[in-house]
Amino acid sequence: MDLFRRRQPGPALAGMTAATTTHHHQKRGTIIVDMTRRPTFSQWIKVTWPDLVTMVVMGIIGLGVYAAPPRRRGHFLCTSKTDRSCTHRLAALLGSLVPIAIILICQIRIRSFWDTNNAIIGLLYSLITAAVFQVFLKWLIGGLRSHFLTVCQPNVPAITSQETGNGLSQIMYDRTICTGDPYDIDDSLESFPSGHSTASFAGFVFLYLYLNAKLKLWSNYHPAMWKLIATYAPILAVTLIAGALTIDEFHNWYDCLAGAAIGTVKAFSAYRMVYASICDWRINHIPLNRAVPFPGPGTQLENAVFTRQAGWGASGDANKPVPIGGNDVGVEGTSVAHDYTASSSRKVVGSGHSVRVASDSNLYA
Repeated sequence: MDLFRRRQPGPALAGMTAATTTHHHQKRGTIIVDMTRRPTFSQWIKVTWPDLVTMVVMGIIGLGVYAAPPRRRGHFLCTSKTDRSCTHRLAALLGSLVPIAIILICQIRIRSFWDTNNAIIGLLYSLITAAVFQVFLKWLIGGLRSHFLTVCQPNVPAITSQETGNGLSQIMYDRTICTGDPYDIDDSLESFPSGHSTASFAGFVFLYLYLNAKLKLWSNYHPAMWKLIATYAPILAVTLIAGALTIDEFHNWYDCLAGAAIGTVKAFSAYRMVYASICDWRINHIPLNRAVPFPGPGTQLENAVFTRQAGWGASGDANKPVPIGGNDVGVEGTSVAHDYTASSSRKVVGSGHSVRVASDSNLYA
């Protein structure tokens, strides 16, 4: 389908490329990319390597903490057992693979390498930071899972005239009475927060924000109802995952609630890092450039939307700067200090490293 084909720059973009080349010589160490073109692999690595290294380091830290023995070893009341236990190993995979698949499907119409790049990297931001956050909480706080006694398989001495445990009335025991598998016991001592809920909410809430921006659900026109259903389908899926964890007695309800809160906060933070806005329907679909500030409407990738209603994405080219909402406003100038173009509502003046932007004061009112 040639989703990420290289696009030859027009006259305006050619001028921007020349200006960018000059800027490279002026500011050594900062790489400014032309977001209308797909970069080579080496160029992408040069721009992205700090994040890749950070992801690897955070992943190593998270795996190390996850593999460590439980930090908190408490006592428990040995009075009842449950035979219900489950594992939800697919939850974390669903939180990453499903959003990535839908992002790639959207590229059939959006056709932008940098939109795909920002979306997937933002998704990884959300998933990795949420995972590291929750494993530290598991390690330091933990708590008993709902099915702990089933995993523990306690061997309590026969009750005589006096209990043999600890604490008041000597009815509290520690894990020394457990006869189950040590690995399963360690896992069952780390209930809070729910890691599966955290990962699922981190991935699916990010997907929700992405679909809202690309389908323009909250926008300047009345969208079709299927867009409402498609946008909130990830929220339904992640709620079912978290609910299943409690119904199957793999987690307490407050474990899942805490995981949902952590994943949601990370998803919102990660999305805002890679896109121009979360709530502003005029610009929340536009990927951000790493090296230059976002000048507002009239920029590159302003057409990077899936919908074609109400003038959105009318040109069918995500890389062509066009006015938002289909208004008849043309591109007036090109900034020489960065790779964005400016609409007639914004005048960019500057050269070299200095840029002065004059804009309508009511643009973001």
